[in-house]
Amino acid sequence: MKDFKKLSQRQQHMLRFMYSYTRERGFPPSIREIGEECAIGSTSVVNYNLNKLVDAGYIERSGKVSRGLRIIAAIPGVSPAPRLLSQPAQPRVALVGRIAAGEPISLPDDIGHHIDEDDYIAVPPDLLGGFDESEVYALTVRGDSMVDSMIQDGDIVILRRQHTADNGEMVAAWLPEASETTLKHFYREADRIRLQPANQAYEPLYVHPSNCEVKGKVLSVMRSFR
Repeated sequence: MKDFKKLSQRQQHMLRFMYSYTRERGFPPSIREIGEECAIGSTSVVNYNLNKLVDAGYIERSGKVSRGLRIIAAIPGVSPAPRLLSQPAQPRVALVGRIAAGEPISLPDDIGHHIDEDDYIAVPPDLLGGFDESEVYALTVRGDSMVDSMIQDGDIVILRRQHTADNGEMVAAWLPEASETTLKHFYREADRIRLQPANQAYEPLYVHPSNCEVKGKVLSVMRSFR
């Protein structure tokens, strides 16, 4: 066994956190999450200490894989063996911003923007609706206009990237004239689009078809337990 005591207290803390996090979730923590756990405000300091753990033979890093960290040596007082850390991870989906379930709000993060590794979240496979993770994305809900559809403020909705919708489907709708987005049920009427909330306290939104762009259809929701 390697001499664990030669590692700094910070490095020991990082290593134990990486192990417990990966054992619970099936994938390793991000650089940001390691920094938050270990009270390190700089990602460069986190990277420095991770590289020290690589040099000491405790972990491997892969720049080709998001969150590409893997423990390869035994850790005193930790059981079971680190081989469990190589189990397949859950699908990971880009969390690209927030969406209003209420009055429309601006969505500064375009769905096609660069996604940092810390912007991905693990999603149970059964929430993807049979689609590949590359075909979907996630948004955090703000507001309460969809509560009757079991979507609360703070929940995360999983959406398939698509630009069409059938009547009654829940969609992320972009309103170009206002540069705003909203989460509503979609209905195509004679000469307009009706965006219907699922809360009697809110009125429907009526927009011209040219002022409504579907950005995705809701597949599922991940509950917030705040």
